[in-house]
Formats: sequence, structure tokens, C-alpha cells
Amino acid sequence: MNTRLSTSPCKHNGSFLGSTHDENARRTQSVVALTFIMMVGEIVAGYLTGSMALLADGFHMATHAGALGIAAGAYAYAKRHSNDRAFSFGTGKVGELAGFASALILAVVSIAIAVESALRLFRPTTVVFGEATIIAAVGLAVNIASAFLLSGSHGGHEHHAHHHGHDHHSHGSDNNLRSAYVHVLADALTSVLAIVALLAGRYLGWVWLDPVMGIVGSIVIARWSWTLLRDTAAILLDKTDEHVTEEICEILASHGDAQIADLHVWQIGPEARAAIVSVSTKAGITADTIRERLAPVHEILHLTVEVARPASQ
Repeated sequence: MNTRLSTSPCKHNGSFLGSTHDENARRTQSVVALTFIMMVGEIVAGYLTGSMALLADGFHMATHAGALGIAAGAYAYAKRHSNDRAFSFGTGKVGELAGFASALILAVVSIAIAVESALRLFRPTTVVFGEATIIAAVGLAVNIASAFLLSGSHGGHEHHAHHHGHDHHSHGSDNNLRSAYVHVLADALTSVLAIVALLAGRYLGWVWLDPVMGIVGSIVIARWSWTLLRDTAAILLDKTDEHVTEEICEILASHGDAQIADLHVWQIGPEARAAIVSVSTKAGITADTIRERLAPVHEILHLTVEVARPASQ
């Protein structure tokens, strides 16, 4: 007999999207539109002027537009399904999946740019340096405007102070927003490289510098891609949050009447962690007592406590 989730009377609270989710979504949508327009302009200009550095910047911006589109879609999907009981811990990690996907796309594109740039080193093409430089400069301006829009939300750059006698950096960054923000910065860098190459080609005759800058840009993209792949994969695979784990251990050890038997802490949203705490303790110490002690660890929004008594009690 099949049992549908929707018939279950059990309540489900799985909305762990983060306090800046809606704001980040709006900013991302604005940057998508801005980037798409500039992307088309740079790619067309790159083909017309023959600049590989400008084409690299344009295709990088294309992946940037695609990544931002994925990010915007992830925000919408996570919001729409935030309380869907089909997701045991909500949709707080949809942004991590989007960041992982966009990083994979960038990795592939960086390889393509590097190969094409290497070919241009041995088969130079005519470059219209003046027009290409103007387009690259406009692209850089768009990158800076996009970075400004995204950095206005502090979802990925917050700090907080705990009241346990020490300060910690926040581990509540939104990697979906981060993927967009860092991508914009990387795109700005490739724009700068393109401008340098075009100016050098125009005034110094260094035509070879244009494809070299294309290769440098591909390396920057690949490096960014690897960093985001590493960080998002760790969250998707439920890597232990060492920061929160240490806090839990310190708090429970300070009371001296409960010994941790098993502990699991993982991220379920940009500002949310889930924890399963199993302790062996004396009579009189209940699960509610453990919950009260761990209440100051504000990252934990889903806590399961198991209390076991020593065999002698």
C-alpha cells in the first residue's frame, strides 16, 4: 500500500532560507538583466574586432549571465518549496546546488577559452584595437555596477559576536549570492586584462598579449570555479561544521555533568545548521536541559537531543 506524504498529519517546518533570501533574489535578478545586455555587446564586438581577450571576456560574461540565471531560478524554487514536506530539511541548500552547477559550467568554458587563446598565439588574427578597447571598458563599468548591486546585501559578508567569551566569523554565507558576487569580480578582472592587452597591442604592437590575456583570464575563471566547487560540494555532502561543533563541545564540557557520545552538525541553509547530540549524563539532566544549554548557539535551527543514562544508574 502506498502512503502519500500529503496525508500525513505530522507538521513540518523546513524553511531555512536565510533572512536576506528575498533581497538577494531581487539583486540577482537586476544583475542578470544588466549582464545579459553587456554580454551580447561584448561577444558581437569581439567577433567584429577579432579580439580574443574581448571574446574571452564576453563568453565569461555569458557564463556569468547563465550562472546568475541559475541563481535567480534557485532563489525562486527554494522560496516556492520552502515548506514542502517532501524536503526533510527544507530547501535551504538549493542555492548550494545552483552554485555547484554554475561552477561546473565555468570550468568547461575556461578550458574552451584557454584552448582558443592558445591557438590564437600560433595563428594571430587582425584586431581592431580602438573599438575593442571601448567595448571592454564599458564591460568593466557594467561589472563594477553589478558588483556594487550584489555587495549591497551582506548575506555573504556578515560577522557576529557570540556571548560565550569569544568572537567568531559568521558561517552563514549565502553561496548562491557568493557565486554571483565572486563571478562578477572575476569578470571585472578579465575586463581589466582585456583592456591592458588591447592598449598594449595598439600602442606597443604587442599583438601576442591579447591571446596571452585570454589564457590568463581562463586561469582566473578556472581558479574561481574550483574554489566554489570545493565549498558547495562540502555543504551538499553534509560536511561537519567544525565551528558549531566546537561550540557545542565547549558548552557541554563546561558543565561537567554530560559526556558527548555522538555528535553530528551540518548546514541546512545559509544561516541554519542542524545538529544531533547524543549525551551520557547523570539522573536529573534531561533533553530539555541540554537544549537550554545549547540555546546560545544561534546557528542551530534544528536540534535533536538524545539522553542516555550510565548502566549503573
